[in-house]
Amino acid sequence: MSTEQKQQSLKPEEIPMTQPQLMSRYITDTGKILPRKYTGMSAKQQREVTRKIKRARQMLVMQ
Repeated sequence: MSTEQKQQSLKPEEIPMTQPQLMSRYITDTGKILPRKYTGMSAKQQREVTRKIKRARQMLVMQ
């Protein structure tokens, strides 16, 4: 076995609001937020991601 560590993806609540490229996996090409059915997140995580995306849009970080 190799001693290299697996790169862990960030949990939705750990994604910084100022990095739109990380949040872009949760929106469509047209800018709509993907539903839980496609993201596979829990309801609590989905609400958190939705809040962060909407907050980033208000701050004009993400369009």
